[in-house]
Amino acid sequence: MNTFKSLVGGVALSVAIATSALATGVEINASSTGLAMQGYDPVAYFSEGEATKGDYRITTLHDDAMYRFSSEENKAAFEANPAAYLPAYGGYCAFGAAMGFKFDGDPNHWKIVDNKLYLNLSKDIQERWEGDIPGFIEQASANWTDIADKDPAELQQ
Repeated sequence: MNTFKSLVGGVALSVAIATSALATGVEINASSTGLAMQGYDPVAYFSEGEATKGDYRITTLHDDAMYRFSSEENKAAFEANPAAYLPAYGGYCAFGAAMGFKFDGDPNHWKIVDNKLYLNLSKDIQERWEGDIPGFIEQASANWTDIADKDPAELQQ
């Protein structure tokens, strides 16, 4: 874990502490206003193959988090099957979850693996995660059962 901390440094720790939990829990990474994925369209990763900012006028509420979409079609696809588009680990960094932490997932650092969207904190972290994707997914999924309902700052102690 010390390796991970040194990689992301103090900036990541600040981001994790600044990430707010929703009133109903901390499983979803959302801003203090409840905006998920920093306003990026979760469906566009699958339909467009790229990170795409959502339109503030095209939104839906899911599990107390607000999602934005770049088109009405993407919104309809999400509403029909949210689980198909939601990022793994509530939108927190996949590598961070593998290390037992909750860091903000950056919508610009992503990968779809086995039809699941994974976000990572930064380019460097994404590259490290890509070194052993199956292993890190397995580790993150095992950790997630213990950290899903914990506040990101609580995991820093």
